[in-house]
Amino acid sequence: MNGPALNSNSGTNVTAPPFLKWAGGKRWFAARFLELIPEHYDRYVEPFLGSGAVYFALKPDCALLSDINDDLIDCYIALRDAPSEVEKILNKHHNKHCKKYYYDVRKSKPKNKIQKAAWFIYLNRTCWNGLYRVNKQNQFNVPIGTKTNVILPTDDFTYIGSTLSTATILHQDFEKTIDATGRGDFVFVDPPYTVKHNHNGFLKYNDKIFSWEDQIRLRDSINRAAKRGAKILLTNANHHSVNEIYSGIGEHLVVSRASVLAGSSQHRTRTEELVIRTWA
Repeated sequence: MNGPALNSNSGTNVTAPPFLKWAGGKRWFAARFLELIPEHYDRYVEPFLGSGAVYFALKPDCALLSDINDDLIDCYIALRDAPSEVEKILNKHHNKHCKKYYYDVRKSKPKNKIQKAAWFIYLNRTCWNGLYRVNKQNQFNVPIGTKTNVILPTDDFTYIGSTLSTATILHQDFEKTIDATGRGDFVFVDPPYTVKHNHNGFLKYNDKIFSWEDQIRLRDSINRAAKRGAKILLTNANHHSVNEIYSGIGEHLVVSRASVLAGSSQHRTRTEELVIRTWA
């Protein structure tokens, strides 16, 4: 059952934009709908971290952040522990960026975590639409995009490192993270938007498959966490199959946003997304 639509003109401005562009990222949500976040909680938890737009907007004092993408998590850990070193290498990428350099860097993934973090950010900012995609050999294979700025005017890696300094950052499955939550936790859950019959019931999530069975597993883990007293805010596809499996769990709301991942502007439309919150 669909809930009431919310006005997207209100909300808190984002003062700390995320350093990554991420397909399905929640910059638009952080800019318009922070009034949906609970006023009081002890720990912020995010099991599908991505660009961390909501995390950087809230800047919580205590956080548990996780994702199944090990390159992404290694990048966050490197920025938390050594932001200035990552920035130095990223500046070198900025000065050398061109088409040939992009493809040379793309095929030469570093093993050192600081160098790999700069590699990850460089490719994210210069590939097509910030897309993360790997082939069967786990090699990043997104073509070069139109953006040429590697260093952005909004960059403040020292601030990012400081913001992340109080966070626990883990590479693990969402269920393990959610199962570690309870009373006093606020859990922001932004999974891949798998619906029952689309793409045979699965989506490619980073280099993994997020299936309809994972969507069910997510539903069950959220239900358990809510019963333990955790406050959960879930974003998902506003699709009848998703509404159906979450029936009876929390309050269902509908928010609208502009679709920005289409290849040309005429194919970009406004879409609706489902938001479920589990507390009154």
